[in-house]
Amino acid sequence: MASKTEVAVERRNLSPAALYEHAVRRGEAAIVSTGALTAETGKHTGRSPKDKFFVRESTSQDAIWWHPGNQPIPPDKFDGLLRRMQEFIATHEVYTQDVFACADARYRLSVRVITELAWHSLFARNLFIRPNADELLAFEPDFTVIALPSVKADHARDGTRSETFVLVNLGRRIVIIGGTGYAGEIKKSIFTALNYLLPAQNVFPMHCSANTNAAGDDVALFFGLSGTGKTTLSAEPSRRLIGDDEHGWSDRGVFNFEGGCYAKTIRIHKESEPEIYAATESFGTILENVVYDPRTRVPDYDSEARTENTRAAYPIDLIPNAALTGTGQHPHNVMFLSADAYGVLPPVARLDEDQIRHYFLSGYTAKVAGTERGVTEPEPIFSTCFAAPFLVLPPERYADMLIERVKRHHVDVWMLNTGWVGGPYGVGERMSIAHTRAIVRAILEGELRGMSTHVDSVFGLQIPNRVPGVPREVLDTRDSWPDAEDYDRQAEKLRGMFEKNIGMIGKSGSAAG
Repeated sequence: MASKTEVAVERRNLSPAALYEHAVRRGEAAIVSTGALTAETGKHTGRSPKDKFFVRESTSQDAIWWHPGNQPIPPDKFDGLLRRMQEFIATHEVYTQDVFACADARYRLSVRVITELAWHSLFARNLFIRPNADELLAFEPDFTVIALPSVKADHARDGTRSETFVLVNLGRRIVIIGGTGYAGEIKKSIFTALNYLLPAQNVFPMHCSANTNAAGDDVALFFGLSGTGKTTLSAEPSRRLIGDDEHGWSDRGVFNFEGGCYAKTIRIHKESEPEIYAATESFGTILENVVYDPRTRVPDYDSEARTENTRAAYPIDLIPNAALTGTGQHPHNVMFLSADAYGVLPPVARLDEDQIRHYFLSGYTAKVAGTERGVTEPEPIFSTCFAAPFLVLPPERYADMLIERVKRHHVDVWMLNTGWVGGPYGVGERMSIAHTRAIVRAILEGELRGMSTHVDSVFGLQIPNRVPGVPREVLDTRDSWPDAEDYDRQAEKLRGMFEKNIGMIGKSGSAAG
């Protein structure tokens, strides 16, 4: 596609140092005291799932899971916006990065990312897999992403919801992104494409982090929505990080889709997350919407003045214990992470086959209820398969792939509550990261496999009677509440939410996550 487009000035495959110079010269970004580059994303400080559309075209329309999160748009509307992007490229300086997705060469996707902003080009270079010099010489794109924030849609003319748009054309293998400066749209557009392409090759695409032991023969997967600890728990110093967000599970094992990490930085501290913290302070790292002192240029990771969704985008090799091949064997353990602000889910439970399907299709977490004074009722978040905004096929297809692999490879599946215990938000306390890490350690070391369990009366979950390093009162969720009857009411309420959500799958879907 790019070869047919007239280009005014194209900066192709620039190095991080050169992209720093361009970003600073153009006023897009600033260098902070640590050597990282910091940029603001404008009014969009997160993804815009309601502005994402799939082109209704003959090669993919019968396969797509059409629900409110997967909106159709006619080919002529896509063509009109693409023409406007080509006109922009013909008169403006743009940046191109040629990169790969998928660490397993059998499934590798060559991706050309064309951006208006220099720091977006560095983002693509950091987050995807970087080709070597020989690979660049022979590079031919399989997929193209064009991200031009200055190109805005006219929703009446273009059939979009607003001036912001993310249009995915699976037939032509092009994604166009306009009206938003949030770089995460670039990364997630390719994850969306892989959720369509890989199942046809018998690869299960997953929104999860993954790590392994030093020997490389004990892989663990961590599924979870934003804020549940997916990145933090996978960056364990005693284990090797395969990847922090997106993976495939093939007949050989798991592999990372990416070559970088996109970690949340809000309230990050060196003591609790040393590996990630060190990566945020490195040259080449991009900090998104992180507030810094204008005089000293020192970042303030505790500030949410711009957004709570502050991020750091960096190459995975900045994590000292990263598995640089990006691959691992079949997992022994899979963990579903939920930050339950209702405070009723147990800190850990082992799931049977029916529960695996139920909780995977639910993709649950809960957030505290914003900042309005006096409002403490949590907000449930259900994101099918922990990935609703990126699913292209019906969710049962992905659930079937998970169950088949779990059974074939004798994988243990667990649910962990990284949210509140001893009561809901406002009454109980947030689960200690030290206790969660002790639970994960016990799972990985096999200490819970033969542990005696008891079944809770509301959710039917098998809860271990003992976990080394975790107090008994933390494990016994109901007993930890000041009033057991309050627990029963809250637990029944949440169970009802689960059942209602499962009933809606296939009808309305979800755009959370």
